[in-house]
Amino acid sequence: DSTLGRLGKDVSFDDNSLTVGGTKIGALAVKEGPASVPWGDYGVDVVVESTGIFTNADKARGHLEGGAKKVIISAPASGEDLTVVMGVNDDQYDGSQTIISNASCTTNCLAPVAKVLSDEFGIIKGLMTTVHAYTADQNLLDAPHKDPRRARAAALNMVPTSTGAAKAVALVLPELKGKFDGYAVRVPLPTGSLTDLTVELEKKASVDEVNAAVKAAAEGPMKGILKYTEDPIVSSDIVTDPHSSIFDAPLTKAIDGQIKIASWYDNEWGYSNRLADLIGLVGKSL
Repeated sequence: DSTLGRLGKDVSFDDNSLTVGGTKIGALAVKEGPASVPWGDYGVDVVVESTGIFTNADKARGHLEGGAKKVIISAPASGEDLTVVMGVNDDQYDGSQTIISNASCTTNCLAPVAKVLSDEFGIIKGLMTTVHAYTADQNLLDAPHKDPRRARAAALNMVPTSTGAAKAVALVLPELKGKFDGYAVRVPLPTGSLTDLTVELEKKASVDEVNAAVKAAAEGPMKGILKYTEDPIVSSDIVTDPHSSIFDAPLTKAIDGQIKIASWYDNEWGYSNRLADLIGLVGKSL
């Protein structure tokens, strides 16, 4: 892997399987869509829909026809039964939901700190910017793209573009509906991103009070999801960090009821860890 290097395990394959570190994994390819995958024959209960194509719940539901019991979409979805951000609203999963979205990596970073601020101080409104590692949706060189900015060479530019993460926070924190907006700036890094959030609070708070509230959450109910640090870190320091959100305390600023905070996230590794956590949560209900 270009970011993480070699796996360090023996890998082999044949026509029907992939073996990694001694674990044999069935492999198959289909052209007709989710409904044509015989999940039941493989004893699969929970399918992770990570193609990026079947994010609409009606399309993802095809996996159920193939024998799966639950589908987790590893992206923002439409028509899903529930969107979950672990550590924020995972208590809303009760086993009755069938199509579940794990939201986006940025929403997984933003929602935990937004919940802390909302619970402790109340939020009137907020704007966010995510300084985000570039993704496969962008072009390697200047070429046609439906987004003219993403059409430009990803490795050579800072690319302002849209993100639905701010508005998606309301899916897991309904009290913030209509209160958040923002955009992304894609930068030439393979992974490692930073969310910058500025909010107007209902209850004025100092830098120390905000940092203390986040630290308490990171050491308490959000342990393993939210991390608090006072170290002078940069993006490479958080690559392979399993937390959803790494709060950078020295970057907190306060002016007359407005608070500015910053939180890092490995947009690949951190998100994958939460996906594994959600699979575990869903699996327990079966």
